[in-house]
Amino acid sequence: MLSLEDNIKKMNLSDKVTNKLLENNIKYIKDIWILKRKDLKKMNLTDKEIKSVIIALQLEGLDLGKKIYD
Repeated sequence: MLSLEDNIKKMNLSDKVTNKLLENNIKYIKDIWILKRKDLKKMNLTDKEIKSVIIALQLEGLDLGKKIYD
């Protein structure tokens, strides 16, 4: 299981998504976790790319908006 302190590169997102996040100073999982879908839209991520981020977070028991699932 990944930690909130881990780099986003450990999430196995596509290079395109990872680069868009890095361009917006999103470097760690905790940086994504606090965001909402609307914030990712403002970073020019497509709906498909946002879904890939959400799925990657959910696989770690996390969700956008600081939600944690056990």
